Amino acid sequence: MQISVFTDGGSRGNPGVSGIGVIINGEQGRTIHKISKFIGVKTNNEAEYLALIEALTYVRDSLASLKISEICFFSDSQLLVRQINGKYKIKAANIKPLYQLALSVIADIHIPCTFHEILREKNFLADELANLAMDKKQ
Repeated sequence: MQISVFTDGGSRGNPGVSGIGVIINGEQGRTIHKISKFIGVKTNNEAEYLALIEALTYVRDSLASLKISEICFFSDSQLLVRQINGKYKIKAANIKPLYQLALSVIADIHIPCTFHEILREKNFLADELANLAMDKKQ
């Protein structure tokens, strides 16, 4: 089964109160899993990476049960997608370990993964979950 994973991280302030949102869809866009999680005080870019890592970890741990054959990741963070795709270098010291962790989990997955930039308007469900986490600080 091919899945689509939408991730978003947000920060109110930079750094500030932060949350992540993840939507994982299966065939015909059916939602398989949602994540809304408060992550403390982070920068916006840290929140974006932590959303991706949370999604990657869930996917890695669910490969067998969901019978996943291909994964398409979508994010409205141009920086994150271009760094993961190797188009941008990682310059910020606080992002380097998150980038390395993301690559490590990707390597553990062993199935095709693609990463795509999307417009913020197309990522509203993940954004909504990130904002909910910030609102509730859960």
